[in-house]
Amino acid sequence: MRIDVLGVGFDDVTLEEAADIGGVLAGSEGFSYVVTPNPEFLLQAKKDEEFRAVLNGAGLVLADGVGVVKAAGILGRPLKGRVPGIDFAARLLAHMAKTGRRLFLLGAKPGVAETAAANLQKQYPGLMVCGTHDGYFKEDGPIVAEIREAHADVVFVCLGAPRQEFWMARNGKDTGAHLMVGLGGSLDVFSGVVERAPEAWQKTGMEWLYRLLKEPRRIGRMAKLPMVLVDAAVCRVSGRRK
Repeated sequence: MRIDVLGVGFDDVTLEEAADIGGVLAGSEGFSYVVTPNPEFLLQAKKDEEFRAVLNGAGLVLADGVGVVKAAGILGRPLKGRVPGIDFAARLLAHMAKTGRRLFLLGAKPGVAETAAANLQKQYPGLMVCGTHDGYFKEDGPIVAEIREAHADVVFVCLGAPRQEFWMARNGKDTGAHLMVGLGGSLDVFSGVVERAPEAWQKTGMEWLYRLLKEPRRIGRMAKLPMVLVDAAVCRVSGRRK
Protein backbone atom coordinates (compact mmCIF):
# COMPACT_ATOMS: atom_id res chain seq x y z
CA MET A 1 0.00 0.00 0.00
CA ARG A 2 1.30 3.43 -0.95
CA ILE A 3 0.70 6.59 1.02
CA ASP A 4 0.63 9.87 -0.92
CA VAL A 5 2.87 12.50 0.66
CA LEU A 6 2.88 15.71 -1.36
CA GLY A 7 2.59 13.89 -4.66
CA VAL A 8 5.02 11.05 -3.98
CA GLY A 9 3.65 7.63 -3.11
CA PHE A 10 5.55 5.96 -0.26
CA ASP A 11 5.34 2.24 0.47
CA ASP A 12 3.93 1.87 3.97
CA VAL A 13 6.45 -0.67 5.25
CA THR A 14 8.76 -1.22 8.19
CA LEU A 15 12.50 -1.64 7.65
CA GLU A 16 12.17 -5.40 7.98
CA GLU A 17 9.31 -5.53 5.50
CA ALA A 18 11.24 -3.38 3.04
CA ALA A 19 14.27 -5.65 3.31
CA ASP A 20 12.13 -8.72 2.61
CA ILE A 21 10.69 -7.07 -0.49
CA GLY A 22 14.18 -6.03 -1.59
CA GLY A 23 15.38 -9.61 -1.30
CA VAL A 24 12.55 -10.82 -3.50
CA LEU A 25 13.19 -8.13 -6.10
CA ALA A 26 16.91 -8.94 -6.15
CA GLY A 27 16.09 -12.49 -7.17
CA SER A 28 13.33 -11.70 -9.65
CA GLU A 29 13.58 -12.06 -13.40
CA GLY A 30 12.53 -8.48 -14.16
CA PHE A 31 14.01 -5.12 -13.22
CA SER A 32 13.04 -2.78 -10.40
CA TYR A 33 14.63 0.18 -8.70
CA VAL A 34 14.38 1.52 -5.16
CA VAL A 35 14.26 5.20 -4.23
CA THR A 36 14.72 6.66 -0.76
CA PRO A 37 13.14 10.14 -0.75
CA ASN A 38 13.82 12.58 2.06
CA PRO A 39 12.28 16.06 2.40
CA GLU A 40 14.73 17.49 -0.14
CA PHE A 41 13.38 15.02 -2.70
CA LEU A 42 9.83 16.18 -2.01
CA LEU A 43 10.76 19.81 -2.54
CA GLN A 44 12.44 18.92 -5.83
CA ALA A 45 9.55 16.72 -6.94
CA LYS A 46 7.08 19.52 -6.22
CA LYS A 47 8.60 21.65 -9.00
CA ASP A 48 9.89 18.88 -11.28
CA GLU A 49 7.14 16.69 -12.72
CA GLU A 50 9.59 14.35 -14.45
CA PHE A 51 11.46 13.70 -11.21
CA ARG A 52 8.17 13.06 -9.42
CA ALA A 53 7.22 10.52 -12.09
CA VAL A 54 10.56 8.73 -11.73
CA LEU A 55 10.09 8.48 -7.96
CA ASN A 56 6.58 7.13 -8.33
CA GLY A 57 7.75 4.65 -10.96
CA ALA A 58 10.06 2.88 -8.52
CA GLY A 59 9.36 -0.65 -7.37
CA LEU A 60 9.90 0.43 -3.78
CA VAL A 61 9.67 3.97 -2.36
CA LEU A 62 11.08 4.29 1.15
CA ALA A 63 10.68 7.19 3.57
CA ASP A 64 14.30 8.13 4.25
CA GLY A 65 13.85 11.16 6.47
CA VAL A 66 11.98 11.96 9.66
CA GLY A 67 10.49 14.98 7.85
CA VAL A 68 8.69 12.66 5.45
CA VAL A 69 7.17 10.69 8.31
CA LYS A 70 6.09 13.88 10.08
CA ALA A 71 4.58 15.29 6.87
CA ALA A 72 2.60 12.08 6.39
CA GLY A 73 1.27 12.42 9.93
CA ILE A 74 0.26 16.02 9.37
CA LEU A 75 -1.61 14.94 6.24
CA GLY A 76 -3.50 12.33 8.28
CA ARG A 77 -1.87 9.47 6.37
CA PRO A 78 0.68 8.12 8.86
CA LEU A 79 3.48 5.84 7.72
CA LYS A 80 4.72 2.92 9.83
CA GLY A 81 8.01 4.71 10.27
CA ARG A 82 11.22 5.91 8.74
CA VAL A 83 13.20 3.49 6.55
CA PRO A 84 16.74 4.87 6.11
CA GLY A 85 18.25 3.85 2.80
CA ILE A 86 21.57 2.86 4.35
CA ASP A 87 19.82 0.55 6.87
CA PHE A 88 17.79 -0.99 4.06
CA ALA A 89 21.05 -1.54 2.17
CA ALA A 90 22.65 -3.24 5.19
CA ARG A 91 19.84 -5.77 5.46
CA LEU A 92 19.87 -6.37 1.72
CA LEU A 93 23.62 -6.98 1.85
CA ALA A 94 23.17 -9.60 4.56
CA HIS A 95 20.58 -11.33 2.39
CA MET A 96 22.84 -11.20 -0.67
CA ALA A 97 25.77 -12.68 1.24
CA LYS A 98 23.59 -15.68 2.09
CA THR A 99 22.03 -16.14 -1.33
CA GLY A 100 25.04 -15.46 -3.55
CA ARG A 101 23.61 -12.41 -5.33
CA ARG A 102 26.17 -10.31 -7.17
CA LEU A 103 26.66 -6.64 -6.24
CA PHE A 104 28.00 -3.73 -8.30
CA LEU A 105 28.90 -0.42 -6.64
CA LEU A 106 28.53 2.76 -8.69
CA GLY A 107 29.37 6.26 -7.51
CA ALA A 108 31.50 8.48 -5.25
CA LYS A 109 35.02 9.72 -5.93
CA PRO A 110 37.67 7.50 -7.56
CA GLY A 111 38.83 4.80 -5.16
CA VAL A 112 35.94 5.13 -2.73
CA ALA A 113 33.81 2.32 -4.22
CA GLU A 114 36.77 -0.06 -4.16
CA THR A 115 37.41 0.67 -0.48
CA ALA A 116 33.71 0.29 0.26
CA ALA A 117 33.69 -3.06 -1.53
CA ALA A 118 36.60 -4.35 0.56
CA ASN A 119 34.95 -3.20 3.79
CA LEU A 120 31.59 -4.70 2.90
CA GLN A 121 33.10 -8.06 2.00
CA LYS A 122 34.77 -8.15 5.42
CA GLN A 123 31.54 -7.18 7.16
CA TYR A 124 29.38 -9.61 5.17
CA PRO A 125 31.35 -12.83 4.60
CA GLY A 126 30.30 -14.44 1.36
CA LEU A 127 29.21 -11.19 -0.28
CA MET A 128 30.21 -11.13 -3.94
CA VAL A 129 31.11 -7.68 -5.29
CA CYS A 130 31.40 -8.18 -9.04
CA GLY A 131 32.45 -4.65 -9.97
CA THR A 132 32.87 -1.00 -9.02
CA HIS A 133 33.02 2.34 -10.80
CA ASP A 134 33.26 5.90 -9.57
CA GLY A 135 30.61 8.52 -10.28
CA TYR A 136 32.81 10.69 -12.49
CA PHE A 137 31.70 9.64 -15.95
CA LYS A 138 30.02 11.45 -18.84
CA GLU A 139 28.77 8.61 -21.03
CA ASP A 140 26.28 6.06 -19.73
CA GLY A 141 26.93 3.41 -22.38
CA PRO A 142 30.28 2.10 -21.12
CA ILE A 143 28.98 1.89 -17.55
CA VAL A 144 25.86 0.03 -18.65
CA ALA A 145 28.02 -2.42 -20.57
CA GLU A 146 30.37 -2.89 -17.61
CA ILE A 147 27.49 -3.74 -15.28
CA ARG A 148 25.98 -6.10 -17.83
CA GLU A 149 29.30 -7.88 -18.38
CA ALA A 150 29.74 -8.24 -14.61
CA HIS A 151 26.38 -10.07 -14.43
CA ALA A 152 25.32 -7.96 -11.47
CA ASP A 153 22.07 -8.84 -9.70
CA VAL A 154 21.99 -5.66 -7.61
CA VAL A 155 23.55 -2.24 -8.19
CA PHE A 156 23.95 0.41 -5.52
CA VAL A 157 23.74 3.69 -7.46
CA CYS A 158 25.31 6.48 -5.42
CA LEU A 159 25.34 9.49 -7.73
CA GLY A 160 23.27 11.90 -5.66
CA ALA A 161 19.72 13.02 -6.33
CA PRO A 162 18.18 13.49 -8.80
CA ARG A 163 20.95 12.14 -11.05
CA GLN A 164 20.87 8.64 -9.57
CA GLU A 165 17.09 8.29 -9.87
CA PHE A 166 17.07 9.37 -13.51
CA TRP A 167 20.04 7.09 -14.20
CA MET A 168 18.31 4.03 -12.76
CA ALA A 169 15.05 4.68 -14.58
CA ARG A 170 16.81 5.33 -17.88
CA ASN A 171 19.49 2.63 -17.85
CA GLY A 172 18.42 -0.04 -15.39
CA LYS A 173 16.83 -2.52 -17.77
CA ASP A 174 19.76 -2.39 -20.19
CA THR A 175 22.26 -3.44 -17.52
CA GLY A 176 20.63 -6.83 -16.98
CA ALA A 177 20.53 -6.20 -13.23
CA HIS A 178 17.41 -7.18 -11.31
CA LEU A 179 17.50 -4.39 -8.74
CA MET A 180 19.06 -0.96 -8.38
CA VAL A 181 19.02 1.10 -5.20
CA GLY A 182 19.64 4.86 -5.10
CA LEU A 183 21.76 5.49 -2.02
CA GLY A 184 23.28 8.97 -2.32
CA GLY A 185 26.44 9.23 -0.21
CA SER A 186 26.29 5.73 1.26
CA LEU A 187 29.54 4.61 -0.38
CA ASP A 188 31.35 7.32 1.58
CA VAL A 189 29.97 5.76 4.76
CA PHE A 190 30.71 2.18 3.70
CA SER A 191 34.27 3.18 2.81
CA GLY A 192 34.86 5.05 6.06
CA VAL A 193 35.35 8.41 4.35
CA VAL A 194 32.30 9.76 6.21
CA GLU A 195 31.33 8.76 9.75
CA ARG A 196 27.67 8.03 10.28
CA ALA A 197 25.87 9.56 13.25
CA PRO A 198 26.04 7.57 16.51
CA GLU A 199 23.21 5.11 17.05
CA ALA A 200 21.48 7.32 19.63
CA TRP A 201 21.14 10.08 17.01
CA GLN A 202 19.88 7.55 14.46
CA LYS A 203 17.18 6.21 16.76
CA THR A 204 15.80 9.66 17.50
CA GLY A 205 15.74 10.63 13.83
CA MET A 206 18.29 13.38 14.41
CA GLU A 207 20.96 12.24 11.97
CA TRP A 208 20.31 15.38 9.93
CA LEU A 209 21.31 17.54 12.92
CA TYR A 210 24.46 15.51 13.55
CA ARG A 211 25.46 15.92 9.92
CA LEU A 212 24.72 19.64 10.05
CA LEU A 213 26.97 20.02 13.09
CA LYS A 214 29.71 18.17 11.22
CA GLU A 215 29.11 20.12 7.99
CA PRO A 216 27.82 23.63 8.84
CA ARG A 217 27.92 24.59 5.15
CA ARG A 218 24.75 22.53 4.72
CA ILE A 219 22.72 25.09 6.65
CA GLY A 220 21.35 26.67 3.45
CA ARG A 221 19.89 23.36 2.32
CA MET A 222 18.61 22.41 5.76
CA ALA A 223 16.81 25.73 6.18
CA LYS A 224 14.47 24.79 3.34
CA LEU A 225 13.34 21.49 4.85
CA PRO A 226 10.64 22.86 7.21
CA MET A 227 8.82 23.92 4.04
CA VAL A 228 7.79 20.29 3.60
CA LEU A 229 5.89 20.43 6.88
CA VAL A 230 4.35 23.75 5.90
CA ASP A 231 3.25 22.31 2.56
CA ALA A 232 1.72 19.32 4.34
CA ALA A 233 -0.18 21.57 6.76
CA VAL A 234 -1.49 23.71 3.90
CA CYS A 235 -2.64 20.61 2.02
CA ARG A 236 -4.37 19.24 5.10
CA VAL A 237 -6.22 22.49 5.77
CA SER A 238 -7.18 23.03 2.14
CA GLY A 239 -8.17 19.41 1.56
CA ARG A 240 -5.79 19.04 -1.40
CA ARG A 241 -3.87 15.78 -1.89
CA LYS A 242 -0.68 17.43 -3.18
